[in-house]
Amino acid sequence: MRSYRSDLDIIADILKVAANGGARKTHILYQANLSYRLLQKYLNDALEARLLRFEEGNKRYFLTSKALQFLSVYKEYAKRNSHVVRQLNDLNDKRRRLKELCSRSGEHENL
Repeated sequence: MRSYRSDLDIIADILKVAANGGARKTHILYQANLSYRLLQKYLNDALEARLLRFEEGNKRYFLTSKALQFLSVYKEYAKRNSHVVRQLNDLNDKRRRLKELCSRSGEHENL
């Protein structure tokens, strides 16, 4: 099953690439695994939100203090979200099993 990234996941990936001394557009494109169209969209979003700043001289994107706050909160969010998703998947598995046990196909078992 293919997993799609949310807007927050993509922004976080972009910020992580730029975290170590800034990054050029092509480096972000490859490291964040984005198409050029999506890269443009999310870079513009990050610049407008003041998560990134662009230095014209060396053509690099750098994190702002707001981006550092974002990454700190995102790290906790991603950890908790992953835990909740695992729990939800486990609950769904148990629900499917209960439905199987209630179906006619489960009749052959000895009680």
